[in-house]
Amino acid sequence: MELTDGLTSRPLRLDDAGAVTSVMAAQEMHDVGQVVIEEADIVGDWQRPSFDVSASTVGVFDGDELVAYAEYSGGDRGDAAVAPAYRGRGLGTQLARWMQERARTAGADVVGMPVPQGSAGDRLLEALGYRERWTSWILTLPEGVDIEPQPVAAGYVVREADPAEYEQVWQVVEDAFLEWSERERETFEDFSARVTQRPGFAAWCLRVVVDPDDVVIGCACVHLDRETGYVDRLAVRRDQRGRGFARALLVDAFGVARSHGATVSELSTDSRTGALGLYERVGMTVTGTWVNRAADLSDD
Repeated sequence: MELTDGLTSRPLRLDDAGAVTSVMAAQEMHDVGQVVIEEADIVGDWQRPSFDVSASTVGVFDGDELVAYAEYSGGDRGDAAVAPAYRGRGLGTQLARWMQERARTAGADVVGMPVPQGSAGDRLLEALGYRERWTSWILTLPEGVDIEPQPVAAGYVVREADPAEYEQVWQVVEDAFLEWSERERETFEDFSARVTQRPGFAAWCLRVVVDPDDVVIGCACVHLDRETGYVDRLAVRRDQRGRGFARALLVDAFGVARSHGATVSELSTDSRTGALGLYERVGMTVTGTWVNRAADLSDD
């Protein structure tokens, strides 16, 4: 990277995750007025067995301070952030080009990243020729709002997952998400790095619906960040949909998050899933809108 003003760059290490989180948090607060990222998100992604941190990241430093970063996460996905005070120096453009080159070297023909709609990052990527792929929404269940309990059919139970069921959970999630997500199937080891080995994970965080034969047919994972319970990887097996299991899992996830100190609950969905209406009908409201923009590398 061609840097000026005494800035330097180097590959990052796992112990840089905290600094990356700080840069991303500063950017999010500046652009949307709230912080979405957690350090556990970075650590979970970077500790995947399939991810080589040093080969897949770059950090820009002013002295010892990280001021910008980018990563190529694999497949068609990357991410980047520039501290607000360091905007206007061309760093975003250089990081975008770096990400494209890493993705191209890995054999990808497209690479993209999420950015808050209308933000500086959104405008920059649009100017660089990135097309909009899909829209994502962050939804919040406000403090004090309750969802009417959803009973499940006789013989079905919503409960904490047993560790012996974690591989079943992975299968349910991957089968459901790959119906609309164009990517390779995530390995159980990578799934575990992001979920059950994620910093802060406890057994109560992983919720399941089991059928009368004790087979997992639906699941959700709860991440607790201070007073916010974030519901992740909500999925129901295809042949069991339309029976209220997704709503039952939401009610359970919100309740268990509150029992562990959460006052509000959040989740995200995107335009590929068709699930926005479900969440709005249970009382959640959209509090953030993001777009995923991508560059077609084969056209370069």
